[in-house]
Amino acid sequence: MARSLLGFLPWIAYAVVATSDEWRYGAILGLVIAVGVIVIDRRAGRTWDQMVIEVSAAAFFLPITVISFVSPDSPLMPYGPALVNAWLALTAWGSLAVRRPFTLGIARRTTPPEVWRTPLFLRVNVVITMVWGAAFTVAAVALAVLLHEAPHATAAVVTVKILSFAVPAVFTVRYPKAVAARHLRPAGHTA
Repeated sequence: MARSLLGFLPWIAYAVVATSDEWRYGAILGLVIAVGVIVIDRRAGRTWDQMVIEVSAAAFFLPITVISFVSPDSPLMPYGPALVNAWLALTAWGSLAVRRPFTLGIARRTTPPEVWRTPLFLRVNVVITMVWGAAFTVAAVALAVLLHEAPHATAAVVTVKILSFAVPAVFTVRYPKAVAARHLRPAGHTA
């Protein structure tokens, strides 16, 4: 799980640094970390489907970095946290639309190869990706409204940011275990 969270490090770094209204440094830090993680992962033999979030981060932070330096007072700047979650939601929902939930590659890191092609493995990853997509979508909307209506409500913004990662992360850990326990239960046994 810790290795899987490394893919979110660019997003987390941006969230922390950009909270201080200095989105340029948050954007460049997110981009540098995303590219660094991609290079490290590729050297470690990871496949592209195992790095969807990292590649998505690089694709997001490259234009955001350019915009933040070319137009540091862009009207997008105050909405950085909402944009991050909107992009992550697009990544999650897009991966589902092409029938390649972004969690598949991550899950393959810790799951035996004989499980990868089972319908249950795919279904679990569809559900997990849907939870991430829903969390990011709700956070994007909540942050956009919050940043528009109460831009100085830092505690509320930070709370939404944390929950948008923590809730689906906890679900990602618990849901496969619950599904496995349910499917490994002896026939005729009810709980």
